[in-house]
Amino acid sequence: MIDLHNEYIKKYNRNKKIVVLIQFSLLFLILGFWELFVSLNILEEFIFSKPSKIFNLFIDYLASSELLIHTLVSTYEVIVGLFLGTIFGLLIAIVLFEFPILAKILDPFLVVFNALPKTALAPILIIWVGANIKGIVIVSISISLIITIINALNAFNNVDADKIKLFKTFNATKIQTLWYLILPANKNEILNIIRINIGMSWIGVIVGEFIVSKQGLGYLITYGTQIFRLDIVMMGIMMLAIVTMVMYKSLNLIAKIISKNKGKE
Repeated sequence: MIDLHNEYIKKYNRNKKIVVLIQFSLLFLILGFWELFVSLNILEEFIFSKPSKIFNLFIDYLASSELLIHTLVSTYEVIVGLFLGTIFGLLIAIVLFEFPILAKILDPFLVVFNALPKTALAPILIIWVGANIKGIVIVSISISLIITIINALNAFNNVDADKIKLFKTFNATKIQTLWYLILPANKNEILNIIRINIGMSWIGVIVGEFIVSKQGLGYLITYGTQIFRLDIVMMGIMMLAIVTMVMYKSLNLIAKIISKNKGKE
């Protein structure tokens, strides 16, 4: 039995390495063909730029700390928007779960607000709050807040009703039921909500920076577009992809550490 388990672990790790190797190979293949097609004038360099030019620009911006500053500004805005949007969304979802009548009253408003294109409301929110980082963060929060409320409330409502009745039978308070049953039962759903909100928060921040910011990756992309420097635009987009991936991987790592610690307990 132990030999079978060890064999399974080895096979799993081997397959994982193969997947990562294929992913990197595919990435380098895409970059290689991109560079080749531009060099052969199959693709227009003015429109598509090319990886070598973007990489050289990346090094220059990195050496001057300009890229680092833009990245840190955007990342700060995203983290604040992600944290506040997720926390407030979960708190509102908890209130609506505890008061079903209130949830029914607000349901059509949540549906309508969720259907609205929040990016189109960004200019209005920025005018209301201010043309600064605060306004950008509010745009980010507005995108993730409703998604969090709807998804979290749906997850809470799907908890086994018999388990809730069992807690009531033992005279558990609403807070105890929430803390020891509802939230633990939905830890994976909450992690998925955070994963979704990472992307949503980045959308809000980039849109806000398109409109008002003088720093950040959104500003860098807009600046490159205005002066027709597609290498700057592509560098900003690639940096955005890298930072987003780091945030996703960090969240997965934190989730694994928490799971291991709970397993030891």
